[in-house]
Amino acid sequence: TGLEYLHKGCVPPIIHRDVKTNNILLTHDFEAKVADFGLSKPFLTDAQTHVSTDVVAGTPGYIDPEYSATFQLTEKSDVYSFGVVLLELVTGLSAVLDQPKRCHLVQWVLSRLAEADITKVADPKLEGRYNNCSVLKVIDLAMRCVDISAHQRPTMTEVVMRLKENLQPENNDGSDPNA
Repeated sequence: TGLEYLHKGCVPPIIHRDVKTNNILLTHDFEAKVADFGLSKPFLTDAQTHVSTDVVAGTPGYIDPEYSATFQLTEKSDVYSFGVVLLELVTGLSAVLDQPKRCHLVQWVLSRLAEADITKVADPKLEGRYNNCSVLKVIDLAMRCVDISAHQRPTMTEVVMRLKENLQPENNDGSDPNA
């Protein structure tokens, strides 16, 4: 919800511009905190839809391709980066792969999804100990986040809502998940 707050709760809204696993810190209670605002950009007004930049900044592998092409940052630029983080969590791999040849994680996942076998995408260290349906939902959400078109990507509010929904099926005993 940190990115959601930056996009919807801050006045003016802020685009982080460098969302990556190293910039998401965990508290002792495993609560995620967004860190490193060195590249962040605030909107100048609430009505503004993008921020134009002179140079593309961020970390390779996480940079929104639309931002890279247009030099226009939007909230959806952070959504793209967060989608890459979700893919890293599911696969156990880095945003940029060097083996067997240099490849972006998004492309790697796309090629594995074509095989329609979740075990080709999920982190092998999990040894199959995961709920297939939940992992597929997270992969689907991540792939929506990294859609080449920013307009097709969900907002961070939608991402948070979908992630919370995806956690619900994990509670198999029928008890209240908020208890």
